[in-house]
Amino acid sequence: MGTYTNWQPQELKNELVKLIPLKLTDFEGLYAVASDPLIWEQHPSFDRYKKDVFERWFKNAMESTSAFLIIGIGSEQIIGSSRFYDYDTENSTVTIGYTFLSREHWGTAVNKSLKTLMINYAFEQGIETVLFHVGATNTRSQKAVEKLGAVKTKEFTKEDKGVKTHHVEFAIDQKDWNKQQRNDSF
Repeated sequence: MGTYTNWQPQELKNELVKLIPLKLTDFEGLYAVASDPLIWEQHPSFDRYKKDVFERWFKNAMESTSAFLIIGIGSEQIIGSSRFYDYDTENSTVTIGYTFLSREHWGTAVNKSLKTLMINYAFEQGIETVLFHVGATNTRSQKAVEKLGAVKTKEFTKEDKGVKTHHVEFAIDQKDWNKQQRNDSF
C-alpha cells in the first residue's frame, strides 16, 4: 500500500532547533523536561509527568520509529519531543503530534520552528495534508497549531487502554502551507 517513507530522518535542523531520532539513552534527559506537571495540565494524559506514565509514553515513542528529540540550537539542551504518526498513503496524510516543550520555550518561536521543519519534511515526502490531533481541553496547543495556519476539521473520541478522551483534528494542506510561507517571507 504505497511506497516506503522514512519518518525519522537523521536530522532536521534550522536556526532554532535540531530534531534527531529519539534513542533509548535519551530517556533520563527527556524525562527531566517531561517531569514538569505544568506541561501536562491541559493534556488528556495530565499525569504524564509521573515517571511510570512517562515510561509507557517513551516506550511507545521508541516503538513508533518516528519520534524525535528536540535540541535547542546554541544551548544544545534537550527541550522536548515530537513525532510523525498515522501515515496514510491512501489519503496522502501524516499526523504530527505527541509534541511537548519545556515551559521556557512556550510562547517563543520554537514551536513554529520545529513544526515548520516537520511540515516541510512531510510535504517533501509527497504528503498532501498534514494533520494535528490535540486534546479538546488543550487550548494552548490548539492555539499553537492555528498559528501555523492549520484549520479545525473535526472532533473525535479516542480510546487508549479503556480511557476515552475527546480530541480535535486540525489540518493544513500543501497549497495553503506554501501560500502562507510565501506571505510570511514578505
